[in-house]
Amino acid sequence: MTEDPATIRRLYGRSKGHRLRAGQQEMLDTMLPKLAIPADGPLDAERLFGDKRPLEFEIGFGSGEHLAAQAEARPDTGFIGCEHYETGVVGMLKHIRDRDLANVRIHMGDALDALERLPDGSLDRLYLLHPDPWPKNRHAKRRMVNHGPMDMIAAKLKSGGEFRLGTDDPTYCRWSMMIMGQRPDFAWQAETPRDFLERPADWPETRYEAKARKKGHEVWYFRYLRR
Repeated sequence: MTEDPATIRRLYGRSKGHRLRAGQQEMLDTMLPKLAIPADGPLDAERLFGDKRPLEFEIGFGSGEHLAAQAEARPDTGFIGCEHYETGVVGMLKHIRDRDLANVRIHMGDALDALERLPDGSLDRLYLLHPDPWPKNRHAKRRMVNHGPMDMIAAKLKSGGEFRLGTDDPTYCRWSMMIMGQRPDFAWQAETPRDFLERPADWPETRYEAKARKKGHEVWYFRYLRR
């Protein structure tokens, strides 16, 4: 199932959009250095939070609605959120400030760079919600749900740890089901269609998901346990 690492380690897409307002830039300049993961070296709960608490990881947290809600619901769990788009990072920082969250650390950049620095078997849960579908066939190798990234995700999850994937893109849905169906190291937690067509109660809605629903898109919720 392994892939050439060169095909999975390049971060595609822009990291900046419109120019940040003065208040946003100040938040980025003052808050992010205190909350960013260390620039190098191994990562674990003790280094990030000062104790051996459970760890969860979100790849591409968007504006941070889901990550903030999860962190607020479980203050004794440590959350690592990765987002390369600086406007999204500012959104997450605002959630942290407004909700007074002390259990979130941020990586502004490629999620796999942060993920590989964690010990194997250290994560209770990993989230990948509405990733870029890269709909053209020639771009399929850029999708996060490919065997290369999934090999790393599998390594970092504990036995019994959970991988959550959400998408409203039919192509990505079919692709993900194909890839995950080839993996004996993950067990899909769905017994009826309702299990992946209805958002679980502990799965906070994201702004992106709400927009997708307003457009009439169907949303799929996949839960896999690490065997």
